[in-house]
Amino acid sequence: MKRVRWGWLLAIVVMCALIGSPVGMPSAAAAACPDVEIVFARGTFEPPGVGGTGEAFVSALRARTKGKSVEVYPVEYPASLAFATAADGVIDASNRVKDVAARCPNTKIVMGGFSQGAAVVAYTTADAVPPGFELPEGITGPMPPEVADHVAAVALFGKPSTGFLQRIDNTAPPINIGHLYADKTVDMCVPEDPICSADGSDNAAHGSYGDNGMTNQAADFAARQIASTAESASASR
Repeated sequence: MKRVRWGWLLAIVVMCALIGSPVGMPSAAAAACPDVEIVFARGTFEPPGVGGTGEAFVSALRARTKGKSVEVYPVEYPASLAFATAADGVIDASNRVKDVAARCPNTKIVMGGFSQGAAVVAYTTADAVPPGFELPEGITGPMPPEVADHVAAVALFGKPSTGFLQRIDNTAPPINIGHLYADKTVDMCVPEDPICSADGSDNAAHGSYGDNGMTNQAADFAARQIASTAESASASR
């Protein structure tokens, strides 16, 4: 069987046109366990941090979780057109989520990503390695199933569509959310965005998530998920 490595993964972002000048976000403090940790992967060409869409989402979620401590972990990966390096983001996101779940079992984790970062986060939730694909060094397989219990929500913005992936690289597997995360996921796509929508034709739409209200909608969803998982945890004690 021909083995296809993940070199295709960054190719999904060749057409992405990002808008704005995001500022970096600090990593989560290791000394204490926050009530909530947001693990967010920025889009292509955005400087280190969570990117413009990520910052808008973080601000919106903090406004909806007042009284709770909220820390942010920007997924570390190049977010460039060096096609083999998106796997770095999958490795880093997976390691961070597993680490927080182990060290801080009461912390509610919110995963999120924009554009290429949305693909990185979606692949991090995957149930299994697609047939015919060989994992890059540093990835041993999907996250353990029990880790999903610590993830309250997943928020994706401008996730590349299957059609877009096929146009860029027909060897790329579809981006599927793992079944343990599906009900916890909100997948935001502007209809005019050609990266995530089959009918999209406005490249500028891909950079509009930070100010078109969708980060607020995703934050509403995540806040409800956090509250729901907290109530479930209290009831089980």
